[in-house]
Amino acid sequence: MARGYSRASGEEPSKEDRALAAKLAQRWKRRYPDIGTALDYADPWQLLIATVMSAQTTDENVNRATPQLFNRFPDPISLAAADPVEVEQLIFSTGFYRQKTRSIIALAQDVCSRFDGQVPDSIDELVTLKGVGRKTASVVLAEAWGAPAIAVDTHVRRVSQRLGLTSETDPNKIERDLKALFAKGQWSKLSMRMIQFGRDVCDARRPRCGDCNLSDLCPFPDKIL
Repeated sequence: MARGYSRASGEEPSKEDRALAAKLAQRWKRRYPDIGTALDYADPWQLLIATVMSAQTTDENVNRATPQLFNRFPDPISLAAADPVEVEQLIFSTGFYRQKTRSIIALAQDVCSRFDGQVPDSIDELVTLKGVGRKTASVVLAEAWGAPAIAVDTHVRRVSQRLGLTSETDPNKIERDLKALFAKGQWSKLSMRMIQFGRDVCDARRPRCGDCNLSDLCPFPDKIL
């Protein structure tokens, strides 16, 4: 099986499909040669917490809250024993602060009790942590360790579907489709490039197709030119 991955349907991508993916990857790399998460972090633990906190808010809001959070609770052990009221006050600006407080404290306790306070570096272990889904795990793997991983968020899903890279709606199946198309060495930066492209150009409501350097490759029927 080529590259060890087939599409979610079980089919192998055609040479034409892989050629398209190679062109897209090249153009995204040209547009975003240096790319990474907009979340500020110093180590895998901080990135894990920041990524969990980024749900339903902006990276900017998270970056405003995390310095004081990590200054007060610098590691899993201290956060695991934290007073929830104090944590709520520190992350209030990120929204849904009560739910997020419960989530990150439970996550810290899980990391301490099951992994001796160390963030695991495999996706199979990361996704067993409380509150950590495949997208969050993939972000940590790709960003903190440069491991081959693809994180599928709403931007990646939208861009993938519009470009005809997938017809799936389930994030796990979209991830598999992308892994079948793109070379493994491209995975760790692919998500962030697609996310930034989705923010800058391929907007959900009003895609800026006239400014798109992929328009000649894009089959999206509702282009705005």
